[in-house]
Amino acid sequence: MTLDAAALRDKLIGPYAAIDVVAHTGSTNADLRVAASRGAHDRTVLIAEQQTAGMGRRGRGWVSPTGGLYLSVLFRPSGVAPARLPWLTLLAGVALVRTAKSVGVEAALKWPNDLLIGDAKAAGVLADVTAGVAQAVVVGIGLNVAELPADVEPGVGGLMPTSLEDHAGPLDRTEVAITLLSELAALESQWRRAGGDEPALREEYRKHCATLGRPVRVELARSEPLLGTARYLETDGTLVVRDDAGNDHSVSAGDVVHLRVR
Repeated sequence: MTLDAAALRDKLIGPYAAIDVVAHTGSTNADLRVAASRGAHDRTVLIAEQQTAGMGRRGRGWVSPTGGLYLSVLFRPSGVAPARLPWLTLLAGVALVRTAKSVGVEAALKWPNDLLIGDAKAAGVLADVTAGVAQAVVVGIGLNVAELPADVEPGVGGLMPTSLEDHAGPLDRTEVAITLLSELAALESQWRRAGGDEPALREEYRKHCATLGRPVRVELARSEPLLGTARYLETDGTLVVRDDAGNDHSVSAGDVVHLRVR
């Protein structure tokens, strides 16, 4: 069943300025980056039934089979310091956890942006700061709602995919989208009112972060992987990993693989 655009607008216009639903596009993030450069309003939403060129972290493709939720939101959080903008990715993760809970599914987060149900990935988040456009961030979310086809491949570190319906049974994707966007709007508004520094939200993310306290391998873009134990988050969302020699490393970007406890 296709998404009900009229119902989405009826429930969400107010917290959001505009909501468009398209049958397919290359990438909702790419489309909203262009829209941002042309003056699109703060809290503009674009949802696609299917993406043909979705992007994940570090330029990887994002598989977008029919039956998921693929959406992006343009935020223009004036009054928030640029150093705080990475928290939008983490807040989207919290919104995903709340959404999963609303349909009876307990989920956790793998730093910084993966929704885990058990040891499998159900969603990811990718935020893009729009070049040349002051204080414009596009936050993209891909959430597996319907049961996945058998040929969806594992992700980084062999992380298997899963979906909400694998654990909750049949769901109305329109209702899931309304819940997800409502939760994201509430979290982002609270964060923005606090100037991007809201201890209660940091604590909620930490509570749901399955990465903290466990052995990890962090794949870094320009150096050897970092092995160690994820210790805590800095106030800006940076992950601190302690290596086997007892040295702490601050990681602002990288792919985290959860390792088995020795």
